[in-house]
Amino acid sequence: VQLQASGGGLVQAGGSLRLSCAASGRTISRYSIGWFRQAPGKEREFVVGISGSGGSTYYADSVKGRFTISKDNAKSTVALQMNNLKPEDTAVYYCAASSAGMSVRRNGFDYWGQGTLVTVSS
Repeated sequence: VQLQASGGGLVQAGGSLRLSCAASGRTISRYSIGWFRQAPGKEREFVVGISGSGGSTYYADSVKGRFTISKDNAKSTVALQMNNLKPEDTAVYYCAASSAGMSVRRNGFDYWGQGTLVTVSS
């Protein structure tokens, strides 16, 4: 499966952005999808994930209540709505697909899209 992330940009603190991950090649319902992010000089970290069916979601504590993930298997897209953004949310965001169920670890994902940069100014 090929993944394409989009929707990043520059936003002020407190603002919102909506990221999208478009999948092609195979039906996205076969895969759990995760969003990770990597800030400059830091390790890539798990942000949020959603199961193949879309029925289960998992959020990092740092984004709970602010970020919402959703999945449209018919359109093979996953959206990440990010509200009340903070400067510490600044990072390159990556979407990834796992054929082995949900994971919060980088090595739990088989396929990765290119990143999209989110910059939150204070």
